[in-house]
Amino acid sequence: MWLLWLGVALLVLKLLGVSVFAELSWWWVSAPFVLALIWFELFEKRLGLDKKKAFDELERAKQERIKRTLERGKRGRR
Repeated sequence: MWLLWLGVALLVLKLLGVSVFAELSWWWVSAPFVLALIWFELFEKRLGLDKKKAFDELERAKQERIKRTLERGKRGRR
């Protein structure tokens, strides 16, 4: 994700014409976007990080449901 933020920052600085960044080649400005594409399309899938994130989100939702159910049960017993 930090590659995308770096790419956006370089793009904005180049378009605004800020000192050194205005003279940067477009190759340097586009490089973080290309690297982010490679990371998200190749390495993240091969390392299983995309599935891990999805599993973590499902687990978090499951824990929230359990917590809400237990809280409702406590209120019902009073």
